[in-house]
Formats: sequence, C-alpha cells, structure tokens
Amino acid sequence: MSAATMTAPLTKPGADEGRIGLRNNLRHIGALARRNVLQIKQDPESMFDVLLMPIVFILLFTYVFGGAIAGRGNQQEYVQYLVPGMMAMMGMNIAMAVGTGVNEDFRKGVMDRFRTMPIARSSVLIAKIVVEIGRMLIATTILLGMGFLLGLEIRGSVPEFLGSIVLATVFGAALMWIFILLGLAVKTPQAVQGMAMLVLMPLQFGSSIFAPPTSMPGWLEGFTEVNPLSNLADAARALINGHGAVAHPTLITLGWAVGITAVTMPLAVARFRSKT
Repeated sequence: MSAATMTAPLTKPGADEGRIGLRNNLRHIGALARRNVLQIKQDPESMFDVLLMPIVFILLFTYVFGGAIAGRGNQQEYVQYLVPGMMAMMGMNIAMAVGTGVNEDFRKGVMDRFRTMPIARSSVLIAKIVVEIGRMLIATTILLGMGFLLGLEIRGSVPEFLGSIVLATVFGAALMWIFILLGLAVKTPQAVQGMAMLVLMPLQFGSSIFAPPTSMPGWLEGFTEVNPLSNLADAARALINGHGAVAHPTLITLGWAVGITAVTMPLAVARFRSKT
C-alpha cells in the first residue's frame, strides 16, 4: 500500500453532499428507495390506506352527499366534479404518511444506522418521497378506476388528462416536505397524525374539492379562493372535463408547489442533519 493511500482521508459519515457527487447520490437514493419498498413488502398492511381510502371516499361522497350537493339523480355529474378534486385530496393524505414514516424510523433507530454511512443526508428523505410518489400514483389509479366505474368520462384530451395526474403528483410531492419537517419536529407518530389532521381538515373541506365555493358563506368562499387545494382541484377538473380556466389555477398550483419545496426542503434537510 502506498504512502498516499495510507494518508488519504477517509470519507466521514454525513460527508458533504457536494463531495459525494451526483452519481453516487442517485445511487444512494435508489438503494434507500429499494429498502423502503422492501419494507412495504414485509408490511403489506401499510398499503391499506392507498388501496382502500380512494374507494371508501368516492363511494361515501358520491352516494351519501352527492344527492344533497348535486341534486337527486345527478350523481354522474357529481362524479365529474368530485373525482378531479379528490386527486388533490389523495396527494395530501398520502403525504401525511411520509412524516409518520420518518418519525417511526427515528424511534426504531433506523436513522442511527444511516448516520454511520457515508451518504448524503438528503438522499434518505428523497428516497422516502420517491416511494411515496409511487404510492400516490397507485391511489390515484384506483380513484380514477372507481370513477370510471361510476360514470366518469374523460372529456378533455389524453394529454390534458395525463397533465392533471402530473399536476396532482407534483403538488403532492411538495406537500411531503411539510410533513417530513413535521415528522422531524415532533416526538411521536401520533403527534404527527394529530397535528396533520388539524391542517388537513380545514384545507380539504374548506376547498372546492367536494362542493362549489358559491354555495358557501362569503367568508368561507374567500378562503377557498386562496386555498391551494382549490386551485389544484379546479385545474384538474378543467383538464379532465375539457372546459373551464386551466392556465391560471395551474400556474397558481405550480407556484405553490415550487414555493413550498423551496422553503421546506432545506429546512427538513437541516433538521434531519441536526437531529441525527
């Protein structure tokens, strides 16, 4: 062994991400994502929310509330209104699971093992998001499948339909950083879920997901207009139904996604580094 080799500094755990390099960073993300997928395979019950939540919610709102909101006998038209809006809701509910999962990993000591590895800290969090995006797409596929069974029609073009899915996925991925930050900040998974529900409930029901804002009191209608979920629901609705304003709600949704990611991603990575 040469003297240069013997004196070369070892890579320290938690090395600077710039020193690790993009190629190795991507390799780490892939390996950690595979680890998360295998974890789901060992615990298939963790997929129940993805598989059952879309079915339960679309049936509940279509047959229990659809008649009251859209009028008796107009369930099919309500499905055209509801399903695109629920695409926004799916992303937010799936995003909540990311924060819970990160919190669980800390409590189980999994992050202690990651701390000893020469990997980028952000790769652990990005791998979580990659897998959760896959879960989100599965939930969206089931939601749309149920929608088609209940009479949903794609009245816009195929690219517009695919665009609605991409838009919901991008926004959902941005929300995941909020819940990762929440999962790193509180002590227990129960606290993550409790605090998340305080955010989820007003945003979901104070939006245009389930009912037109014009049917709401003036103060609530004003809230729905600035609610990012309303913009996402309106954009997806216009893309799937082939009519209505598309550009404005789409740009607003993308603006929210970029802003949320720009603010919360660095904070989450910094919190992860200090916590580990």
